[in-house]
Amino acid sequence: MIETWIDTHQQGAPCTIIAEVGQNHDGSLGLAHAFIDAIADAGANAVKFQTHIASAESTPGEPWRKQFSMQDATRYDYWRRMEFTAPQWAGLKDHASQRGLHFLSSPFSLEAIDLLTKVGIPAWKVPSGEITNTPLLDHMIQTGLPIILSTGLSPMAEIATTVSYLRKFSNPLAVMQCTSMYPCPPEYVGLNVLADLRTRCQCAVGLSDHSGTIFPGLAATALGVEVLELHVTLSREMFGPDIPSSITTGELRELVSGIRMVEHIRRNPVNKDIIPEQIAPLRDIFMKSIVAKADLPEGTTLTKAHLAFKKPGTGISPQRIHEVVGRRLRHPLQRDTPITLKDLV
Repeated sequence: MIETWIDTHQQGAPCTIIAEVGQNHDGSLGLAHAFIDAIADAGANAVKFQTHIASAESTPGEPWRKQFSMQDATRYDYWRRMEFTAPQWAGLKDHASQRGLHFLSSPFSLEAIDLLTKVGIPAWKVPSGEITNTPLLDHMIQTGLPIILSTGLSPMAEIATTVSYLRKFSNPLAVMQCTSMYPCPPEYVGLNVLADLRTRCQCAVGLSDHSGTIFPGLAATALGVEVLELHVTLSREMFGPDIPSSITTGELRELVSGIRMVEHIRRNPVNKDIIPEQIAPLRDIFMKSIVAKADLPEGTTLTKAHLAFKKPGTGISPQRIHEVVGRRLRHPLQRDTPITLKDLV
């Protein structure tokens, strides 16, 4: 169940990897379905879309974030082209379920929440631009579903206000560090914010990454995040405003593999005072012993000039040279013979 992804009592559980298609389907239902298959094949846990209903969330005067479309005269026209019907959303959800993926979609209006509620989703993802939209949050709260809150446009005080409000209700909560830059430069990823959010918000935390690389996700996993979200594309040669901030589905496969290895490492802390049985025999092979540097006669008082340090490490360690220098030989030693304490007076 998705509740376990963001339950603060489940820290140490596998990180939930959410692959966001967002608008990278460019309004093509067939392409949206192709994304589901590619994301499932890559091993992610969830696929996420965005549910836009132009008449419910926008006005014809909404400005472009970035003028990129050659077929949409206005931003409003673009949102309208991105719309799917309720049966089409239901088909996407069913396809995701068949492929073993949780189906998520960020709503940008009350009407989108109602649509997705009918389709059936396991949790709400609050976009960064909706963090202060209390009516939208209230509509989500009423469903009782978990809430995953992005924070890419907000200072800490604003985040705290929203988290405090959400904490009045029983919905499980995760808070995502996010920087709304597309793509996001490394210096703005903000891994340091994760620990701060966990302390301040007392809930599960995650990273919503727009860097277009796999590296912040790996680093965040090493820090123990419960949720990782990142945009994906089938190819960097595709069309759309979010392609530069997306990783390919091939890179997603590599990221998933890396995350699971990082988690395995974190689950198995190493005690350096206990030498694994696989390593113990290597000590003799790779470490060195004190040996005679040349043929030495009986009675030689040993100095550093008489000694060499060579493999294998089955004799006296060079670390104990002070126990050898200044002692006399009981009998002659040939060159490269390991020196033992029984050889010394």
